[in-house]
Amino acid sequence: MFLRSLARPLMAKIKETTGIVGLEVVPNAREVLIGLYSKTLNEIQKVPEDEGYRKAVESFTNHRLKVCQEEQDWDKIESRLGCGQVEELIEEAKDELKLISYMIEWDPWGIPDDHEIEMIENDAPIPKHVPQHRPPPLPKEFQETLEALMSQPGKTEQLEALVSKSIKESSAANSTEEPSKP
Repeated sequence: MFLRSLARPLMAKIKETTGIVGLEVVPNAREVLIGLYSKTLNEIQKVPEDEGYRKAVESFTNHRLKVCQEEQDWDKIESRLGCGQVEELIEEAKDELKLISYMIEWDPWGIPDDHEIEMIENDAPIPKHVPQHRPPPLPKEFQETLEALMSQPGKTEQLEALVSKSIKESSAANSTEEPSKP
């Protein structure tokens, strides 16, 4: 029993390669990730609280940090997060830290309330070779079914009643659900 407790760290899986050219194995990846995620959470505090960017970064960083704190083995961290190898996660975390500093510098959320945007309208015709992204026509079967339903007396009222009932039920279901937590 005593030997097992001593040998357990020695028997842990050792990663020999990432299999990605230029990406070396990080033997203490868990500790590096915990440090980077903690630093990310500290840096993101400089971004205003109500900004979507801050909320998104805090959400996924908190989740990843929690997984890294709960798991000791790099293999389990990779499988629980499902976002690649721990070495890739380290690169992503470093990139996120750089992006946070750029976002703070650029201040994209600091648009003054009295800022006006000049709208420029161009009435020139669209050239024929430029796609206009129009939705495709509905299938022939849909049109036939719709015409058959509309030709039967009383069916339109039944359809309208079903649609309004469906809308009421979905809005009632949405209002009773608790907001999802990220």
